[in-house]
Amino acid sequence: MGISADFTDIIKNNPFKSPLHSAECASNTKAADTVPFGTAKYYAICAFGGMLSCGLTHIGIVPLDLIKCRIQVNPEKYKGIISGFRTTIAEEGGRALAKGWAPTFIGYSMQGLGRFGLYEYFKVFYADLIGEELAYQWRTTLYLAAAASGEFFADMLLAPMEATKVRIQTSPTAPPYLRGCVTMIYKSEGLSGFFKGLPPLWMRQIPYTMTKFACFERTVELLYKHVVPKPRADCTKFEQLVVTFVAGVFCAIVSHPADTVVSKLNQDAGASAGQILKKLGPFGVWSGLVPRIIMIGTIAALQWLIYDSVKVAFNLPRPPPPEMPESLKKKLEAAMKK
Repeated sequence: MGISADFTDIIKNNPFKSPLHSAECASNTKAADTVPFGTAKYYAICAFGGMLSCGLTHIGIVPLDLIKCRIQVNPEKYKGIISGFRTTIAEEGGRALAKGWAPTFIGYSMQGLGRFGLYEYFKVFYADLIGEELAYQWRTTLYLAAAASGEFFADMLLAPMEATKVRIQTSPTAPPYLRGCVTMIYKSEGLSGFFKGLPPLWMRQIPYTMTKFACFERTVELLYKHVVPKPRADCTKFEQLVVTFVAGVFCAIVSHPADTVVSKLNQDAGASAGQILKKLGPFGVWSGLVPRIIMIGTIAALQWLIYDSVKVAFNLPRPPPPEMPESLKKKLEAAMKK
């Protein structure tokens, strides 16, 4: 089934479409002022919210990210978070902790634009393709597919700046600023130097994003069904962030080995992902796990807060968890009577 030019056709009979479900918006705006669900404007604002959420949160943890990368590429020298900070400050001064802030902000802003905007699009698109009943029954698979599809393209936007950031943070010979490092990589390796880390970046980010979005969607659904005795719109931001922080920690653990490979690949221009894995061994890929858990768990919580805040500010619908379609309820009732 193709995409109709009329966006109302895209979301027809779709369990992920919903009327406005935001207490803040419902009390302050009229339905006519709300951005229609599934329109180009809706997805554009989602992409903008994702750009802000990823760009702002990642730039806020640049010092921790720097130490994490250095632990991964040189664990003999940087033995842990505290010693990593001490060694870096003693040798390079406090300003060194901000190394890589520019490519971090640009790269993760672009990634967030693709990650959140395309996830919202693919979630509705795939649900429309398979119909409302299958979309509800296979919703976890649908979340995973939508997240993987969005992240696949988002990582293409991130890869050049990720390569630049890691060089600035871990290579003593790399220029410590964006333009100089970009020029160095291009002159020495060409355009391929910016994308050599893309496959392991996919290895790291796609499982992480799939886990992040699917865990978030299903955990929220289960909490509202079995634990929280009120709609999501009535919950405080703190209550929502507890869920996302736990999901963020889980995602950090799942994706950490691939994250280590990305850092090592950008440090060693001549190595392949297989060579890096063989060299690190089954335990070496877990270097820097603790700072990554702290970093990703915090990022995940703040990202959802910023993303939801943008949706509220622009009067975007915030649908509740999907409910079983009436047609499927009737089929189940009929089957039980037989």
